[in-house]
Amino acid sequence: MSEPQKSDPGLYDFQAYRGRPKIEWPEGKTCAVWVAPNLEFYEIDPPANPHRKSWAKPHPDVVGYGHRDHANRVGHWRMAEVMSKHGFPGSVSLSVALCDHIPEVVEDASQRGWEFFSHGIYNTRYSYGMDEAQERAIIEDSIRTVEAATGQRIRGWLAPALTHTPRTLDLIAEYGLDYTCDLYHDDQPTRVKVKSGKLTAIPYSLEVNDHYGFFIYNMSPREYADTLIRQYERLAEEGARSGTVMCIPLHSYLIGQPHRIGPFEEVLKHIAADGRAWIARAGEIVDAFNAQTGEDGR
Repeated sequence: MSEPQKSDPGLYDFQAYRGRPKIEWPEGKTCAVWVAPNLEFYEIDPPANPHRKSWAKPHPDVVGYGHRDHANRVGHWRMAEVMSKHGFPGSVSLSVALCDHIPEVVEDASQRGWEFFSHGIYNTRYSYGMDEAQERAIIEDSIRTVEAATGQRIRGWLAPALTHTPRTLDLIAEYGLDYTCDLYHDDQPTRVKVKSGKLTAIPYSLEVNDHYGFFIYNMSPREYADTLIRQYERLAEEGARSGTVMCIPLHSYLIGQPHRIGPFEEVLKHIAADGRAWIARAGEIVDAFNAQTGEDGR
């Protein structure tokens, strides 16, 4: 006999895309565009989680670790320079351990005026199987460590390696965080139902995430760039009715490779020159949405 299907957790109300109250972005822009560099730290030989392997190969995975270590040695700098050149600030999905292991990367992002939110401590340690005390400790560590390193108090959360517990969203809202990137259900911000505090889901993306583009869909650099432009063009067009959000999630060990950065730079040029994009940080988008809906989520 099969187990009964679990009910919908009721995290948000259903609202059809057509007929919603109009969202307006500053200066009449139709699409809020935010870039989410994942600045991550991977352990070469992490402790095993019984629910998921950290590496496809047995530990220590020198190949996997070295590929990702390119991000902090080379890829970040290449990616960050083209973003700054074309006026795109980052909203950083941060493996908080990076503050201790490679503070130079965090300092560079901070100096560029980028915003930080937590992506857990390590991207090789998962939320699966955590009890409440462990999860609280990670949230508290994230708040404390990022504030010490950058002066910023984090407002947002993207679960480490996209792993969660049933209590994650309630806990981050309890600690005063006001946006989550962990729901992929909409092209506009939405309210999330939590036990205390207020939480907004800002659109993040799997579909135009460079990890999916290169690892899952096996795109060439030019195919990925074309996908980003088509995503933007459609959202900017629809945003004339009610403002939309486009997130470009990046991993610099992927997009920061020499053969990929050129086509990506052309995407940034295209969006910056178009005139319909509000190029913003995640927190700015959340604030604009909250102001229009009559609820200050902070």
